[in-house]
Amino acid sequence: MGLFDFFKKDKESKEQQQALDEGLQKTKTSFFDQLSKAVVGKSTVDEAVLDDLETLLVHADVGIDTTVKVIDRIEKRVARDKYVSTGDLDRILREEIAGLLINNKSGSLALLDRPDNTGQPYVIMVVGVNGVGKTTTIGKLAHRFHSAGKKVVLGAADTFRAAAVDQLIIWGERVGVPVISHGMNTDPASVAYDAVKKGVDMQADVVIIDTAGRLHNKVNLMNELSKIKRVMQKVIPDAPHEVLLVLDGSTGQNAFLQAKEFTKATEVSALAITKLDGTAKGGVVIGISDQLNVPVRYIGVGEKMTDLQLFDKHTYVNSLFSKK
Repeated sequence: MGLFDFFKKDKESKEQQQALDEGLQKTKTSFFDQLSKAVVGKSTVDEAVLDDLETLLVHADVGIDTTVKVIDRIEKRVARDKYVSTGDLDRILREEIAGLLINNKSGSLALLDRPDNTGQPYVIMVVGVNGVGKTTTIGKLAHRFHSAGKKVVLGAADTFRAAAVDQLIIWGERVGVPVISHGMNTDPASVAYDAVKKGVDMQADVVIIDTAGRLHNKVNLMNELSKIKRVMQKVIPDAPHEVLLVLDGSTGQNAFLQAKEFTKATEVSALAITKLDGTAKGGVVIGISDQLNVPVRYIGVGEKMTDLQLFDKHTYVNSLFSKK
């Protein structure tokens, strides 16, 4: 890496950190304002403080089960250390939440460097209900891979919504990558097949397939996704290599419920949580990470193409608890 590349990477890292800090600002402001009120006039972490903290974590959409875990861990520390001041509470919360996320593997562009790579594209099938920012996430993901020098192909297999097909085509033009589309009300599996075939023919590194976001009938959803998988496997036997579920972080616990339903309908292998910049419910990332045995791969913290970030638990927790 040359000196220019080093400074460019350092600048990008600082810009991403700033975007993350700004994206979580509503959650931080809401949480810490209320936490300050809960501990005012108190010097130690007692039962009343823990009760208030439990309420705050639930309001931040961390989730009941995960909140109980956090409170239990803090109670054990208070019992062990005998004396814990309210001034230590931020640090202890940071440590215990980071501890909960310890098994969550963050995303990496290195996922393309598979030991069994045979020169075929890495296929990502993207799922999620309408309105969560699924197509936009695909566009930003395509930009991320394309900027890293990867050849990308997009497949517009959400053929039940004209807006989804058109939007993906616009993203393809904006990023500078080909989009395979058969238009609206066509067979999604046929689109997926042609997109994977195109990826193989042009020796692409990544193929990203958009799919329909209907959750009202889980059986139909499962059948449709299974069909898409089967036809892609006619081209690449082990496709898709990743099933990425996109969730809207601003919906809080509704996102968690969607995640549970989709993991029942298909084998979700990674998560992208969007729209964290427009909500005070950023704690939902903690709950989803803890409760589902699926890694959070990306988080969305803004409108720019670069605002889809790889999720790193340490960076996220540090940003969440920074007060600047």
